[in-house]
Amino acid sequence: MTTPIDVMGPYEIRARLGHISRQRTTAIIHRDDFPAPAATLAMGSIWHTTDVEGWIDRRRPRLSRTHTD
Repeated sequence: MTTPIDVMGPYEIRARLGHISRQRTTAIIHRDDFPAPAATLAMGSIWHTTDVEGWIDRRRPRLSRTHTD
């Protein structure tokens, strides 16, 4: 039996950031302050969703799911 894990790839990150361009997504995931990937697979890197959401909370608060403005 497989245990599901909560991860995001570049497409999911792009969608979570408001469907920004692929080029902008690539620039963001290569920033020094962006979380390190949880794993790099043949298809590309994946990140823990909690790490990405934490980055969004700190760096893009208007997109935060806890934003109350």
